[in-house]
Amino acid sequence: MSDDLMTIREMCDAFDVTPRTLRFYEAKELLFPIRDGQKRLFTRRDRGRLKLILRGKRFGFSLEDIRQLLDLYDLGDQRQTQLARTLGVAERRMAEMRRQRDELETTIAELDEQIALGRKMLAEQKTHAA
Repeated sequence: MSDDLMTIREMCDAFDVTPRTLRFYEAKELLFPIRDGQKRLFTRRDRGRLKLILRGKRFGFSLEDIRQLLDLYDLGDQRQTQLARTLGVAERRMAEMRRQRDELETTIAELDEQIALGRKMLAEQKTHAA
């Protein structure tokens, strides 16, 4: 196998993904492996795209956002449009994550209060029962 091409199995091993995941990304037009009969051969470009897809998913970007951002790579403007659009998506995602974190911190504080109240009530009931 050429250093520039990888089989589906090699891709799965290298990126810790399943063949189904790679076929799904291909169906969503995120990856474009070379077809050799039933065999899929992934190029260096596919590997780079997969790295970006997995990073985008980890950050919570939608697959549609990721696809659109990857499609901007070849515009010929030294990736300025891609970078600007990526920053916009990332900033929106960061704001959403911060909102979620704040909501979670509030919910944790409320639950802490309820647990403390429950423990106090249980202790009082034990004291009165004795």
